[in-house]
Amino acid sequence: TLNYTVIKDKECRIMWSQRDPAQRRSGRGNVFIKNLDASIDNKALHDTFTAFGEILSCKVVTDKQGKSRGFGFVHYDTEEAANLAIEKVNGMLLNDSKVFVGHHISRTEREAHLEQLRANFVNVYVKNLDDEVDDEELQKLFGAFGEITSAHVQRGEDGESRGFGFVNFKDHEAACKAVNELHESEYKGQTLYVSRAQKKFEREKELRSQYEQAKMEKLGKYQGVNLYIKNFDEDMDDDKLRQEFAPYGTITSAKVMRDDKGVSRGFGFVCYTAPDEATKAIAEMNGRMLSKKPLYVALAQRSDQRRQQIEATKRQWQGASPMAPSMYGPPMFYPPGYVQQRGAYPAPRPVRWQGAQPVPGQYPMPAGQYPMPQYPVPAGNRSMRPRNPRQGGRGGYAGRGRGAGGYRTNPRAQQAPDSQDVSQAEAPAADADKPAMLTAAQLASAPPEE
Repeated sequence: TLNYTVIKDKECRIMWSQRDPAQRRSGRGNVFIKNLDASIDNKALHDTFTAFGEILSCKVVTDKQGKSRGFGFVHYDTEEAANLAIEKVNGMLLNDSKVFVGHHISRTEREAHLEQLRANFVNVYVKNLDDEVDDEELQKLFGAFGEITSAHVQRGEDGESRGFGFVNFKDHEAACKAVNELHESEYKGQTLYVSRAQKKFEREKELRSQYEQAKMEKLGKYQGVNLYIKNFDEDMDDDKLRQEFAPYGTITSAKVMRDDKGVSRGFGFVCYTAPDEATKAIAEMNGRMLSKKPLYVALAQRSDQRRQQIEATKRQWQGASPMAPSMYGPPMFYPPGYVQQRGAYPAPRPVRWQGAQPVPGQYPMPAGQYPMPQYPVPAGNRSMRPRNPRQGGRGGYAGRGRGAGGYRTNPRAQQAPDSQDVSQAEAPAADADKPAMLTAAQLASAPPEE
């Protein structure tokens, strides 16, 4: 009951959801109808074709204003139903209009047969017609070249001629002869344009190709001679810009770009006749101070080329400086006496900390709370390196004890020193008879007679 209901001046279409798009893309059971009357909408088309089988979807193609474009599609669930609809309805009258019903052909397939259609065309397009020319007069004008199946002058909503029309011949030879004879001929004071009729997508493709070709020719013509200048004052006009760059060559054009209000946008273009003149102007004027501003002068680039260059530079910077970790990375701990095998760099072993693991940014820690790592040393590989005889324990000299640094007193340092330490300890006794050196404080506190 809600199918084809008008919601905000648009007909909604309700159908069963198809999760698998293979049936839609295959085109099996899809029927194309053209030459539809403007009064036929989606519901009328559905009621007409529902007698031949179950319909999956039905649509009349409309323009932006919601008016019918004269053709539509009906998609059946089976190919047999589509063939039956084509057999029964093709060539029949619907609201006094003879309709064409056939299998739907995708645009890709139509474009594949485009060359064949070009070689055997029978439809002719003619424009620059006088407003008084009607269908009968158009058919009489082209009837001298062969049998005509239809001739029609396009008209607007008010019934006035739009100045162009179509003539469909029965034979390809008659269509070719009409194009060769009537193209650029005079008829009622108008120069006729007669050519093969083209589809809309074909005409758009051809016009786009012509535009791109003309654009590339224009760019090639001004390649290396057109300069881009920016960073000048707002009072700069075309004449001043030409005057500044005139000493370096012959200028064909000089233009300062402005906005809608006529205010300078701060950049412009200067075009020379030769590339060497443009190169000389870049070398002399780039960076030159003009009205207390340094000019920027370079070869002009297209917007898409400049955008690609900027994006390439951004990608290069992003690849050169990614968000990587610190330069030094995490510390690597190796157990004492660990032997490197075969010259390779082994992966560091995990460290088990005695106490709380240190956190970056919290040093210095309170005295006596520095964690000590415990290395997992394998059995049989506990050889110790020779110690410095002056060094008592791990934390420093033996005499320090538990000081401000928090180092523990090493019991090894309290043992009797060896012979070498004794000789070194008794060595200063030989100088006991020498006078002791006085400090500045002792000199200041001593009596004057001393």
